[in-house]
Amino acid sequence: MKPRVALTSGDPAGIGPEIVAKAAADPRVLEVCEPRIYAPPPDLAVTPGRVDPRAGRAAYDVIVSAVGDAMRGRVDAVATAPVSKEAFAIAGLPWKGHTDLLGHLTGSSFVAMMFESPALRVVLATVHVALQEVPRLITTDLMIRTIRLTARELPAFGVAGPRIAVAGLNPHAGEHGLMGHEDDAVIWPAVARCRADGINVSGPLPADTVFLRAHRGEFDAVIACYHDQGLVPVKLLAFGQAVNVTLGLPIVRTSVDHGTAFDIAGRGQADPGSMIEAVCLAARLVTARRSIPTRPSDAHV
Repeated sequence: MKPRVALTSGDPAGIGPEIVAKAAADPRVLEVCEPRIYAPPPDLAVTPGRVDPRAGRAAYDVIVSAVGDAMRGRVDAVATAPVSKEAFAIAGLPWKGHTDLLGHLTGSSFVAMMFESPALRVVLATVHVALQEVPRLITTDLMIRTIRLTARELPAFGVAGPRIAVAGLNPHAGEHGLMGHEDDAVIWPAVARCRADGINVSGPLPADTVFLRAHRGEFDAVIACYHDQGLVPVKLLAFGQAVNVTLGLPIVRTSVDHGTAFDIAGRGQADPGSMIEAVCLAARLVTARRSIPTRPSDAHV
């Protein structure tokens, strides 16, 4: 039986409805799964390309419905089109996007955002936070949990015995304290603890070269300290091919590597490539999870 994959249409004022419709009809998708589209009621009238609280609420309601069906076993995975964080905010929703919302809806104690692509695999230790907040949020405990979660989840992606690199927070990974203390005082103890536990992890390594080293095959994944540190190299190397995956959920969830693209919404110009990749990866992950022994609970991450 082919996996049943829910495709959520994202913000209805963005390109989500278009790329979801295109992906659901694509032969590559139909070959590997049974796509099921989750969308707002057809009588919802919003203007393409305009941030609208009604669109934010509608996108939220669709996600809740799809995740609920996944938790109840009515679908096997969820692949999401992009939402507008601004529309969420003006609709009064407290979540910054899918990742924290999905953690809330599934009762998951710890989740992380990973971008999977043929060129590079990156996990983010922090996501949608101001850059000035990152040093405060990067704690030894956070890094330990992120490393452990990454090591636990990568076998489902066909990576046995993953080699993980951790990017330094500061230039040159702090240069032994000359350019910041966090790398030596915060990140290194997390790496040492995880290495003692048997995880093949290196770091903190200078961020200006670690992604190149991973791209050349030295590492299977890089843990980045903050959003743009990890996503600039992914989008440079694999934009339109990368897939956003939420690690740590009891369900399979994938998404696109781009936003709502309000500037082209409603014009029929949107490229469904990343949505197609997201749906196909979701189907593969369902199959992989079925073949992997029961995983430890989040309490052990």
